[in-house]
Amino acid sequence: MIELLLLGASVGLLSGLFGIGGGTILVPLLLMFGYETKIAIGISVVQMVFSSIYGSYLNNKKGSLDVVMVSIIGLGGFCGALLSGTITSQVSDMTLEVIFLGFATFALLRLFMKTHDYKSEKKVHKSVLFIVGAIIGAISMSIGVGGSLILVPILVGFLHVPLKKATSAGLFFVVFASVSGLISHTLHGHVDYKSGIIIGLASLIGVYAGIHLKHHTLHVSMQRKLLIVLYLFIVLYLLYRIF
Repeated sequence: MIELLLLGASVGLLSGLFGIGGGTILVPLLLMFGYETKIAIGISVVQMVFSSIYGSYLNNKKGSLDVVMVSIIGLGGFCGALLSGTITSQVSDMTLEVIFLGFATFALLRLFMKTHDYKSEKKVHKSVLFIVGAIIGAISMSIGVGGSLILVPILVGFLHVPLKKATSAGLFFVVFASVSGLISHTLHGHVDYKSGIIIGLASLIGVYAGIHLKHHTLHVSMQRKLLIVLYLFIVLYLLYRIF
């Protein structure tokens, strides 16, 4: 239990410090601890339920959450994530780790991309938002990550949503997708609730500490450099496991 508490607190600290989803860090760490790939994914989904609800509550207090837009994308994410347990069950552990490697590599490369903050949003049909949410929900929950890493660039780059608003939307989307993903993975026997709840509760403490450190200790440029090192470590570890 002490190891799980420390693991959860560490994941929460890194999530709060760098503003990233805990699943990207948690799944590789659980693999290092000896968990099976599919169980690691299930535990990560449990942790996401805790962190996304808590983070969205904080964002809503700051007034940066567009509930109407995200509800449509989130509903799509909820429907898509219902398939995640089935997808995970039908795919080998090796394939899941390769997909996760691709996701982690994208996360690393995205740190070197320039992000444009547009002044006016594009108007798109609600069905498009729903379909985008469904696809991201199905893929992200199948490998135990939140999906906001994919959703935020789509909202900013294609729909011209302001970055701060898009980031809040991405986290709120994870609430829908993770709850649905938890249902799906539970039905397929992928969830270790004891480990997941311990890690999830401990991560909330870590998130609080990480957010405090982000605003009072580390400069933005240093945060970016440390995040590059973190993602590089994850990519190299997964490459080692796979090859």
